[in-house]
Amino acid sequence: MHDAEQSTEQNGAQDSGTAENSLPEGPPLVAELDEQKKAYAELNDQFLRLAADFENFKKRTARDREISISLANERFAIDILEVVDNFERALKTDDSHLREGILQIRQLLNAQLLRNGITPLDAQKKQFNPAEHFAIAHVTSDEPAGTVIDEVSRGYRMHDKVIRYAKVAVSKGNQKDQEV
Repeated sequence: MHDAEQSTEQNGAQDSGTAENSLPEGPPLVAELDEQKKAYAELNDQFLRLAADFENFKKRTARDREISISLANERFAIDILEVVDNFERALKTDDSHLREGILQIRQLLNAQLLRNGITPLDAQKKQFNPAEHFAIAHVTSDEPAGTVIDEVSRGYRMHDKVIRYAKVAVSKGNQKDQEV
């Protein structure tokens, strides 16, 4: 066994000798390390600049979005103020033309709402739809069960989204038909 140990030690000594010979010596190793450090510093600097640019982009887009919303609200408010002005003019007139003035103001208001994508929901005599209607009463009537028979408060849609549900009374059907 003593011979086996000696051959293993000799093999280990030969391996360590070749490992020492494969490593570059002195100054070239230091130069490569300096280059690696410079490359790392450049990449880190680029990363930090990119991260800062992205943060600035997020802040800028959020600010732009707020400005857009504010301007849209301002345009809508200006349209509604025109209607308010007409109400004030109507209140200053004599009573004989008041109804006519109010009808014109309602037409103007509906036009302003339509220009901003707001349309009324038609609920009267339609089948009850929980996606558009809010039932506040169930009433017996000659209409079939589930039919809207009275619209207490009109519902509105803005583009494709319901922004206010119509408050409606819904028919329970005719009680005489249900008893028989």
